Amino acid sequence: MEPAKIKAVMPVAGLGTRFLPATKATPKEMLPVVDKPAIQYVVEEAVAAGIRDVLMIIGRNKNAIANHFDSVPELEEKLEAKGDEAKLGRVRASSGLADVHLLRQGEPKGLGHAVSRARSHVGDAPFVVMLGDDLIDERDPLLPTMIDVHEKKAAMVIALMEVDPDHIHLYGCASVEPTDMPDVVKVVDLVEKPSKEDAPSNLAIIGRYLLTPAIFEVLEHTQPGKGGEIQLTDALKEFATDPEKVDVYGVVFRGRRYDTGDKLDYIKAIMRIAADRDDLGPELRPWIKEFAASL
Repeated sequence: MEPAKIKAVMPVAGLGTRFLPATKATPKEMLPVVDKPAIQYVVEEAVAAGIRDVLMIIGRNKNAIANHFDSVPELEEKLEAKGDEAKLGRVRASSGLADVHLLRQGEPKGLGHAVSRARSHVGDAPFVVMLGDDLIDERDPLLPTMIDVHEKKAAMVIALMEVDPDHIHLYGCASVEPTDMPDVVKVVDLVEKPSKEDAPSNLAIIGRYLLTPAIFEVLEHTQPGKGGEIQLTDALKEFATDPEKVDVYGVVFRGRRYDTGDKLDYIKAIMRIAADRDDLGPELRPWIKEFAASL
């Protein structure tokens, strides 16, 4: 399937309680990562893969997200009058990135429930689910590989990453079998946030999924799991363990990924991205070394 026909679903209804009080009035997804809100990186990733139709599943107090991807004529006029073409270009880039649609999740019942809300929008076509806490470096594209595996295997595809076994309890974990494709595995079982002792591998699910509409029927009867929420991992487990259903494959991602899900990882993400930038890195990298030496 052409990427242009695949839609992206981005669940952004979370309350962002780890970042309070910063997220009391500002959506977590709008917190800046250097000079762009985190969610813009995710939309840019979708667009780079050829996907321009983006559905955001939102909760209350998420109007700032809609405003960011809308045009702001008064700001654009001021920048144009000043002749500040660089800033004007950056402002217009965010509003012209993609066709962004918004849908309320309603009662927050977990990631699986948020995905189920996208049913009428995505229709009968495969779609990608992209979580805003995971930023994938533009130099290490992941979605094109996932789309390619989907086309070759006619399967659902999830992104996996090797993690320290001591941290596997923070993720959904995959039990896998090798395939004839490098860094592509067949998923035969999934466990949501297992203990280190119970984990079938150190392959953690990260926030990229390519799903088919078959997921919706399973989500309809998926019962609340970990945390009392409807888990997408539990629905995918049904496909992975049932030979009569659509297969699930995993792409093992070995590129650069930035986690913005908690305060420490968020700070690390900003430092890593800024240090790699041509406009900031030359001055920032020596300062980081000096600062580290002074600790």
